[in-house]
Amino acid sequence: MLLATKIEPFDWQRLLLSDDAPPLFLLEVVLRCVLTYLMVIGALRVTGRRGVRQLSIFELSIILALGSAAGDAMLYHDTPLLYAAIVFAVVSGLYLLFNWLTEKFPKFSDWLEGKPVLLVEDGQICLAQFRQQNLTQKELFGELRQLQVEHLGQVRRAYIEATGIISTYFYADEDVKPGLPIWPERLTQLRQQAAAAGPHACATCGQVRELPRAGVARCPVCHDDQWIPACDAKRIS
Repeated sequence: MLLATKIEPFDWQRLLLSDDAPPLFLLEVVLRCVLTYLMVIGALRVTGRRGVRQLSIFELSIILALGSAAGDAMLYHDTPLLYAAIVFAVVSGLYLLFNWLTEKFPKFSDWLEGKPVLLVEDGQICLAQFRQQNLTQKELFGELRQLQVEHLGQVRRAYIEATGIISTYFYADEDVKPGLPIWPERLTQLRQQAAAAGPHACATCGQVRELPRAGVARCPVCHDDQWIPACDAKRIS
């Protein structure tokens, strides 16, 4: 494709400055950045003291919208700051309105932000709910390992919150039962036949059952035939 104008490679005048704006426009860019940044800070104050992982889908969409408006207002000379200020005001107003609606109408909140979903119950993965989430077993186990979980037998219940955070409730040490180990090196020890008699955990759902030496079986829950020797270690932080 032919270019409309001839371009000189490594033309520092073109790289650093625009032919359509005088050098003094750089000072205007500085002013635009300062004012727009102050508008961003003001808008984020409306959302409260939430961390990035605590942002709901709606709040994340607000951040993306404000980012686009802020970027244009900071850089482009043909984007008036008043336009950006109106965008910030409207988006912040929508945030306050939607917050009020979610408090008044729980079903609206569930539709907008989602609701907590039970992923692990009594040391076993709830496959029906788990498969509806945009989450892999590897990601779930990674989140649990950050809470010093060694195997699912230590977990009484685990939920994925609307923000994507995994909330976990544990068994007391005396109530811990054999469960599916979640250490990466243990997860590679899949086998269809038990090398030794004892409790084995289904590699897919975590169902535990006793297998004889060289025994084979299909999981009664998920019908998988891959097993891992169950772990019964206590949870030590």
